[in-house]
Parts: sequence; C-alpha cells; structure tokens
Amino acid sequence: MSPVVRGRRGESFDDTADAAVFDRPRRGSRARTKDRPDHSGAPLGRVLGVDRGRFEVRLDGRTLRAVKARELGRKGVIVGDLARLVGDLSGAPGTLARIVGVAPRTTELRRTADDADPSERPIVANADRLLIVTSLADPPPRPAMIDRILVAAYDAGVSPILGLTKADLADPADLARQYADLDVPVVVLWPGADLTPLRDMLRGHRCVFVGHSGVGKSTLINALVPTAGRTTGDVNDVTGRGRHTSTSAVAIELPGGDGWVIDTPGVRSFGLSHVRLASVLGAFPDLADLAEDCPRGCRHETGAVDCAFDEAVADGRLDAARLVSLRRILLAVADQPLLS
Repeated sequence: MSPVVRGRRGESFDDTADAAVFDRPRRGSRARTKDRPDHSGAPLGRVLGVDRGRFEVRLDGRTLRAVKARELGRKGVIVGDLARLVGDLSGAPGTLARIVGVAPRTTELRRTADDADPSERPIVANADRLLIVTSLADPPPRPAMIDRILVAAYDAGVSPILGLTKADLADPADLARQYADLDVPVVVLWPGADLTPLRDMLRGHRCVFVGHSGVGKSTLINALVPTAGRTTGDVNDVTGRGRHTSTSAVAIELPGGDGWVIDTPGVRSFGLSHVRLASVLGAFPDLADLAEDCPRGCRHETGAVDCAFDEAVADGRLDAARLVSLRRILLAVADQPLLS
C-alpha cells in the first residue's frame, strides 16, 4: 500500500506517485568517449589580424571571421599563423568559422617586456623578413634598440633589413655604416622617395615591420599599400616620443599579391630574456665555426681570454670591423644564458 502523506490543510497525496513524476532524469544511454574529432584534413587559412578574441583569416582568396575552438585551450593563435578551420567558411557577413588547430610555425618572432621578464610574447609567426624601421631624426635613432631587434631577428631565423626613414632631416651615412659589416641590407627613405628598392626586397616575402613609436611604420605601409589606411601619428614635442597608432599586429597584402607586410605596434623596449647567445651566433656561419675554438663558456666579449675571434683577427681570417659590429650586437644578450 502506498504511503499517504497529509498536507498542512488536510489534503492527502500519494508520495510514491509524486516521486515517480518528479524524479531526476536518468543518464543518457550514449557512451562517453575521450576521442577528439580529427581535423587534420581541415583547410588552412592565414591569420591576418586579431581583435578581442576574433580572428581575421584569409582562406582561398576570401577573408572570413573566426573564433578559437575550446579544445585549443590556452594555445595561442597569432598573426601569420596557418590555422585549420571548420564551420561556416563562406565569409558571409555575420558568420563565424572555428580555428581548431595551428600548423607548426617555420619562424616565431618573440620578445619579453624587459630582460627580467621570463614570459615570452610571440609577435608574429611564419615571417621570413623583418624590417627594422628607425628614423634619423624626430625621434632620433636608437642604435641600442636596433641591436636588440636584430638579435630577436637572428634568434627567430628571420632575415633583417634596416629601414632609415626621414632621411630629409639627417644624413644616414653614419648609422648605415655601423651595420655594414653585419651584412644587413639598408634602405634609405624620405617623403616622396622611390620605393622600388624596398618593394624589390619585399617581393615574394612576408615581412614584419618593427620599430620605436613615431618612426613612420604606418606612413611607410600606407605608401606601399595605398588602400591600407593605417592610422599615423605625430611625435610629442616635449617627450620626443611617438604615439602608438597601431594597437595590434595586422598583415596586409602588397598590391598585385607580391607579398605581405605586417604592421606591429610601436615598441619602447625589447626584452631579450628568451634569447640564447648560441642562437645569435648561429646567424653568422663563419663566426659560429670560429666560436668552436673558443674556451668553454666564452662569451666572445672584448677582453675575453683566449677568444678565438681575436686570434682570427690577428691572423687575418676575420675583419676587425666585423668583429666590432658583432660584439656590439652580443652586448644585447650579455646577461643571458650561453646555451638554451
């Protein structure tokens, strides 16, 4: 017999029947699995920009918007990545695809906030060239910053180019001479300058533009790509600093599809705590070979005991000016570990 329960007003009801009606839903019969969907065949698109969790991706000539799939977890997706896409790939307004994977990167340009910061900050993936944009005046050049960006380029395996802007305000000869022995190509620029030499260097490549705020990166990109519409800013008359006009990295296709330029926010510091001395030397095969004759732990600095570089200069195997240039670069990583 079912138990009868009396309510506060004397009414009765069958407790067993109510239990049957209001019981919790049973678990589904479908078996759970830890197997993930196989997205290895999903098409690859190039990430052109990132804005508040939304990604602009180029796929088969069309541009679409995408979000990062939950299964990627904390794995970062940055400009230049080749991302695997699923979902709505039409690129129609209001649609979103999902990024479910990222192909292995051929290069990765990184920096840290400062030399004491252990956290690496990837900037751009899969670039093969890097244009260090520095002005010759207003603001004045900062060779120490140039050296640090060079080190980051060598560490990433990206070929550097030095772009000297505002050559109408100062002579570029002295600054260009400092990097001649490092075999760094130099292009001199000024308002209205012929950009053909620079276009030739960029053709067929993915080149990331890096430089201090106010040096003219966005102005230069607008000259190379008239439809780019990059915002430009002036230099503060009091501080001598430029205003950040680019807030995130953006990849822009050159006219005719001849390559890509990647605009990045202006930097006021370029930490190198992630860089190892060995990776910098690896960018100079002739010097890397000489370094094998150095004592264990040699940092190749001026005055280093039994440094093979000094011996190579003495017997004519290494040009003295090239060694001076190299040692200036190595100063940027003087406090970093010798090996990774």
